[in-house]
Amino acid sequence: MYIKPIKSEKDYEATLQQIEKLWDAKMGSPEGDILEVLTILVEDYEKEHYDIFPPGPIGAILFRMEQLGMKQKDLGKLVGGANRASELLHGKRQLTVKMINNLRKELNIPAESLLGL
Repeated sequence: MYIKPIKSEKDYEATLQQIEKLWDAKMGSPEGDILEVLTILVEDYEKEHYDIFPPGPIGAILFRMEQLGMKQKDLGKLVGGANRASELLHGKRQLTVKMINNLRKELNIPAESLLGL
């Protein structure tokens, strides 16, 4: 297999196809090593050519809730009730400083994400 730098969108697409073929390769094997190098090339290309923005506050909360297997009622315990949690998740209420502090401490969500910075 020939490995070369990714210099164009065509190269990028071709590399993604190679990665897909090698996806189940065992790490440490020759195929696994090739997969690792190709993913590094793709990550580098994506950093340079694709803007990846961090999630907003609600996206960060939903992501963390999913990671922890939380339900909306669980969030309600941290933000002042089920109704308040629903309003937050539907964009009808803004986060307060107290909510941000609770979410930061209890869910380990960075304050920057909760503030939308």
